[in-house]
Amino acid sequence: MPFGAVLAQVGGLGRFQVLQTALLAVPILLMASHNLLQNFTAAVPPHRCRVPAVPSATPAGHRATPAPPGATPDATSRGSDTVLRSPGGTLRSPSGVHSPGATHVTLDGTAGSPDGTGVQPDATWASSNGTLGSTGATLGWSNVTLGSTDVTLGSCRRYVANVTGGPRATEPCRDGWDYDRSIYVSTIVTEWDLVCGYRQLRQMAQSIYMAGVLVGALVLGGLSDRFGRKAMLMWSYLQLGVMGTCTAFAPNYASYCVFRFAGGMALSGFGLSIACLVVEWIPTPYRAITVAITGFAYTLGQIILAGVAYAVPHWRWLQLSVSLPFFVFLFYSWWLAESARWLVLSGKADRAVKVLQRVATFNNRKEEGEKITVEMLKSNMKEELAALKSSYTVSDLVRTPVIRHIFFCLSIVWFSISFSYYGLAMDLQNFGVSIYLIQVIFGAVDFPAKVVVTVSLSYVGRRLSLTVALFLAGLVVVANIFVPTELQTVRTALAVIGKGCLSASFNCVFLYTTELYPTPIRQTGLGFGSTMARVGGIVAPLVKMMDEYYPFLPPAVYGVAPVVAAVAAAFLPETLNTPLPDTIEEVENRTKRKPAGDPKEKIALQPQDGPPLKEA
Repeated sequence: MPFGAVLAQVGGLGRFQVLQTALLAVPILLMASHNLLQNFTAAVPPHRCRVPAVPSATPAGHRATPAPPGATPDATSRGSDTVLRSPGGTLRSPSGVHSPGATHVTLDGTAGSPDGTGVQPDATWASSNGTLGSTGATLGWSNVTLGSTDVTLGSCRRYVANVTGGPRATEPCRDGWDYDRSIYVSTIVTEWDLVCGYRQLRQMAQSIYMAGVLVGALVLGGLSDRFGRKAMLMWSYLQLGVMGTCTAFAPNYASYCVFRFAGGMALSGFGLSIACLVVEWIPTPYRAITVAITGFAYTLGQIILAGVAYAVPHWRWLQLSVSLPFFVFLFYSWWLAESARWLVLSGKADRAVKVLQRVATFNNRKEEGEKITVEMLKSNMKEELAALKSSYTVSDLVRTPVIRHIFFCLSIVWFSISFSYYGLAMDLQNFGVSIYLIQVIFGAVDFPAKVVVTVSLSYVGRRLSLTVALFLAGLVVVANIFVPTELQTVRTALAVIGKGCLSASFNCVFLYTTELYPTPIRQTGLGFGSTMARVGGIVAPLVKMMDEYYPFLPPAVYGVAPVVAAVAAAFLPETLNTPLPDTIEEVENRTKRKPAGDPKEKIALQPQDGPPLKEA
């Protein structure tokens, strides 16, 4: 390409390009952290209804007496309100005085002990602040009860106290919930009680974040073409650092969603800017390997996220941990070079010359850089400058029959891949194993998936590789519906295979899209496909909300979507060893004859959802 000669003159893949690419790859490590952060900041710990305050028989102002010999603190203490139980099972109040008439809420809704004495052996005392257990201790949910089996409470309803006889009456959790904080010390769920009737707000928060990613692509992507890649990259770093920090200090759920939305916009903006800077500064022969490295950086970021989340269990500190580094990225981004290609196409050729000469000096090619002039740049890029005068719009994606056919099929594929991908990746708690371990496995599976699909694309073809990957992903997701929950290993293995196939599909569809659309509308088509992927990311958490009414429906939809996409992909034309089309007419004529001539340059493979790609 004409501009490729200019890059070769200033050093090709020189020290500057290598260093700049490395500095751009570091933020990609944290891109996965923000996309998948809510797996940890919004984790749902085991929870039970909080027991209401129990009237104490201790006279007001009565001083606590020492515990009798042999009495031991109960595991369900809260602060200074320690429950003491003597070896014989006698209960003592937080003040240390035995209250034989105190009321205890039992499983069958009756008050007191079975014999009506008000003392129930090994029952758990409700502390004076109306709560059971310590919020910082393991409460032992599931099959491990709190004290006695007769005080096990439900997660969304509780038995009514002081009811003697008759059917067991229940009521909602009017006094809030107690949470098992042994694993998840603090999440937005525990802080704002996003459980039971409010559980759908957890999924809504992720959809709002993905909506921000979509809006950021539409707004910041256009601003990048107007104000430059470097300017928008720096702004996105600043916005994400500020909004991420504000999210960590959000006082309520509404402000949390607002800050997450703004953070999603910024993440999309810096992802697009990094994609442009990497592609526009790296010479064509090295572009594939460079893009592959940045893709693996995103994959590595998924694994790092699990380690950071394990080390920082409090959601506010975890949010800060993945947000503050963007101020460091902002600091060193001043050193990065603006895209010389963009500067020329924007009518700023004189600035482009200075940037290229700076790069040449850094690459020890100062003398070659001094030969670059404004006239030379405009001459080498006259084709690109002429293309700016041509007018193409989104309507060109549906104006002609073949392009329209490609457009609809690719829209289905882009939407379905992202929809199912985030349906799996954002539901780690559903597998019944440690979410830290499953996050590492989900990240690690991308490495072999990307290697296999890269080989397959080169030897088997784009269409078959994409169709098989999508069909296999849908098949294993649907099959997981019929696997008993007791077989957690099998369920996890199928989910990992499905996630790997979806990751491979992302690689396929990006390359496939760039080769199917002709040059004048290639970026438009790719942008619309990326938009459909973001819409899929928005819809995925909303579908998950239906599991409260139809538990089988979300996984069924997540599995059917890739199968439908596989059918759509099967109707796309193969592009292996086919020249890149330069005009719409060339694509329309491909159904009648194959173009003659030597194959032109192929677009480099793109990684799944890290730059240079869509994400966001």
